[in-house]
Amino acid sequence: MAPVFGVEDVNDDPLGVLTSTLPVVEGAAWVAIDPERVEATATELAAIPADPTPWAHPLHFTDPNDPERTAAWVFALDALNFCFWSENPEPAERWRVAWGGETVDGYWALAAALSRAMEEGYPLDDPAWLAACTPLDLRQIFRPAEPGGAQIPLFSNRLANVQELGRGLLEIGGGRSAAANLIRACNGSALELVARVATTLPSFDDIAWYRGESVRFYKRAQILAADLAGALEEHALGRFTDLDRLTAFADYKVPQVLRRFGILQYDPDLADRIARRELIPPGSPEEIEIRAATVWGVEELRRALARFGREQSASEIDWLLWQAGQNLPADTEPYHRTLTVFY
Repeated sequence: MAPVFGVEDVNDDPLGVLTSTLPVVEGAAWVAIDPERVEATATELAAIPADPTPWAHPLHFTDPNDPERTAAWVFALDALNFCFWSENPEPAERWRVAWGGETVDGYWALAAALSRAMEEGYPLDDPAWLAACTPLDLRQIFRPAEPGGAQIPLFSNRLANVQELGRGLLEIGGGRSAAANLIRACNGSALELVARVATTLPSFDDIAWYRGESVRFYKRAQILAADLAGALEEHALGRFTDLDRLTAFADYKVPQVLRRFGILQYDPDLADRIARRELIPPGSPEEIEIRAATVWGVEELRRALARFGREQSASEIDWLLWQAGQNLPADTEPYHRTLTVFY
């Protein structure tokens, strides 16, 4: 596709997400961004009062008397926040969790399972326990709503991530304050937190390679910073001065919503493969182009909204789009399916 995006304001991009994804978008073969649909969608969004849904939710764990405990839970949440769809050809066969009077799937099943685990006494805020977590313990934490029900996907990867989180926190000092101390070391910078987490915990180091060049996404590391700000908004620990500089969190739901709005356009062959629920390999040109176009589709929406007088960050727009993705019409095209720990 022809270059359509200005680069004058991406030089101040410490994480390198915008600058590294821009060449992908400009040279993409599989995915295009429709500028007219960006403008039309921004026009529609600008007419709707901006009222982002707060992070607080009955399925999100918080301890109002112990922000450090809350922070540790959010770290565990985002170490495991990836790939909730079922490989079963029947999309309805999904991992579900029952807790708090609800039966939920997807991301909310993860939140419910981890909140239930805290209620049941699993010390998710203890790095030593995380580092030694057993498959039996994690299976029990992730037990499905019904006996014999679908299990959480990529279980072995999730076990590895839990153990990695524990080891990483032990290496920087350990103890139940380790996650909070990592946040404090960033001196109120969400960008610094993203960089430190990606260095300390390799499963957060979300970098791909496209035509011989590295492409940075940092999806889970960025959403960790946003989640901490939401979960700890009443505490100094969650106050970051640069949250507005986070980019979109390139996953599989947000591009589905952008495609529904017509902002993302897929090559017919790729669209057909996604419609058949064929796996799109991680690190493939198609997958990287979808993710890069997601980052820039949201960035272009952000710029368009600013022209209409609405100043919203890319991460705020991402959150609104993700929420819209939870209630899409039945005729919406499926999201792309990639087996990965990054989203």
